[in-house]
Amino acid sequence: MSDISAKLVKELRDKTSAGMMDCKKALVETGGDMTKATEWLRQKGIASAEKKSGRVAAEGAIGSYIHTGARVGVLLELNCETDFVARGDLFQGLLRDVAMQVAACPNVEYVNTDEIPEEVVQKEKNIEMGRDDLSGKPDEIKEKIVQGRIGKRLKELALMEQPFIRDSSLTVAELVKQVAGQIGENVKVRRFTRFTLGEGIEVESTDFASEVASISGG
Repeated sequence: MSDISAKLVKELRDKTSAGMMDCKKALVETGGDMTKATEWLRQKGIASAEKKSGRVAAEGAIGSYIHTGARVGVLLELNCETDFVARGDLFQGLLRDVAMQVAACPNVEYVNTDEIPEEVVQKEKNIEMGRDDLSGKPDEIKEKIVQGRIGKRLKELALMEQPFIRDSSLTVAELVKQVAGQIGENVKVRRFTRFTLGEGIEVESTDFASEVASISGG
């Protein structure tokens, strides 16, 4: 059932405090049944996680992940409300999973789309506006097409929008909400850094044959 009304979504949001997209997904999954949708959100831990999302999460931990072969490494800061929770298995497991996700997504540069600088957004817009397939289209139509493409592109840059590598039916944001609901605290991915071996190093290519020949000739 895909024709879920905005009124029904808002009603579920008011009832559970879950996000609009989570509420719509819950209603779609349950055929528009409000009771079942509420239960779906609670089972996923999303409703309780949303209610805690405004609380300060100043504790947590910094975790690392080194990919097989030691060519890619990630440092990631995950926050929660108490040091006790930060030491727990659920939190530490989430920390490892999200750090691994960053390693698996080389195009991801930001935690959320709202962190992407305006100059990056404008650059993407300029690229899309100049594409050949838009030439000759009315400006209003062109703008709508470009906005859709930019929205998709910005999601590709944001960690929380990525399908979770262990379960593609979940986004990373949904995974974090689920764990937050189980833990009973606000949980936030704050920042990350990815290291790729040799990145940024200019390797000078050497013509070994010529080098050997010159040595022999000398």
